[in-house]
Amino acid sequence: MTHSVRLIAVLAFLMPLLISGAAKAELEINITQGVAEPMPVAIADFYGEGKGEQRLGASVAGVIAADLERSGLFLPIDKKAFIQDVESLNILPRFGDWRIINAKVLVQGRIEMTVDGRMKVEFRLWDVLAETQMEGMAYFTLPGNWRRVAHIVADAIYKRITGEDGYFDTRIVYIAESGPKTNRIKKLAIMDQDGENYNELTKGQDMVLTPRFSPDRQEITYLSYYNGVPRVYIFDIDSGRQEVLGDFPGMTFAPRFSPDGKSVIFSMTKQGNSEIYLMDLATRQERQITHHSAIDTSPSMSPDGKRVVFNSDRSGKQQLYVMNVNGTGVHRISFSKGRYATPVWSPRGDLIAFTRIYKGEFYIGVMRPDGSGERLLTKGFLVEAPTWAPNGRVLMFFRQEKSDKYGRGGKTRIFSIDLTGHNEREVKTPGDASDPAWSPLIP
Repeated sequence: MTHSVRLIAVLAFLMPLLISGAAKAELEINITQGVAEPMPVAIADFYGEGKGEQRLGASVAGVIAADLERSGLFLPIDKKAFIQDVESLNILPRFGDWRIINAKVLVQGRIEMTVDGRMKVEFRLWDVLAETQMEGMAYFTLPGNWRRVAHIVADAIYKRITGEDGYFDTRIVYIAESGPKTNRIKKLAIMDQDGENYNELTKGQDMVLTPRFSPDRQEITYLSYYNGVPRVYIFDIDSGRQEVLGDFPGMTFAPRFSPDGKSVIFSMTKQGNSEIYLMDLATRQERQITHHSAIDTSPSMSPDGKRVVFNSDRSGKQQLYVMNVNGTGVHRISFSKGRYATPVWSPRGDLIAFTRIYKGEFYIGVMRPDGSGERLLTKGFLVEAPTWAPNGRVLMFFRQEKSDKYGRGGKTRIFSIDLTGHNEREVKTPGDASDPAWSPLIP
């Protein structure tokens, strides 16, 4: 089953049911201040009557544990330390056994095949100290969708404990790179946020750049060079259909969807001058919204669609500016030393992520939309292109190592980091990877 067909099946058959007995959460994690000690969590294999159900139960528990551990907020306890077995846990937790191994919360579940060939997945989240159920849900789906169900359960646990939406049931589109540096092949690739379900969307005949998700996550816009001419495309993920928005003989950069998905904003060079344009997807009419002799590029719209952040060298160096979506009210928001690039507005609207270049090093940072509160989260030989998780609490970016004097090495990889600058993790990809874009939560 292809990934797209699999998703359609999920939408058709995932039916969450609330399991009664949920109590108000006593345990909470404040994710705005960083977490020095992750919360110990016991995640038992989901119970199943048959061997197949038991294998699925272990796999589902493994994905949930990996999601929560990767967030840096939770510490899954080694299952070898568990005292209570899965069979007796399926009847009722013995909370004393879980307190002995220092579990703060306990995740248990059950998998059962139904007569119509579907899979029923139940899970319960327990407060071990209070001996109360915090969350409980049941899902019906096809067995092939077990990984997505696991991500959905992990999102539910994350939200119950932190009070924030999760980000595990999402995907990443990025540029998969291969070949020598003098003849680099760049393909459009997509995978789940944990690196699974990898798939290449283009074959590499034409160079592709800057993929970005639409707000409803079904489409991707990106730039490709067809016979050397820049084209802006829209790619439908489910159907695999590509649509050309237009040929742009001048250099064109960084197309992004507007928050309502009705327009694409990008920069384009005409007669040697780079300006920012907004194209209506229904009429294909483009409207120029900056008018300046400087280089204006890398636009990103605020979540309410009223403002645009972009970078420009109109003050002499590449800095960040914010303007109204009609091009009025342009004002500079970055004033520290160095150059700024690739700004992207948080889906929460409270921050702007950016790349900063200073004294030969690259940094990933964030600042408020008025330019205050600038914080640098990480740095390196080359770190660039931040993209936000849909909850606005985690960023991804790509990091390139420095090549040796013979031009060897220089691997390019994708990393994630939380908003406090902690928990930087590599996101495994089959090969070199750059320019990631994080999807919204899958409906």
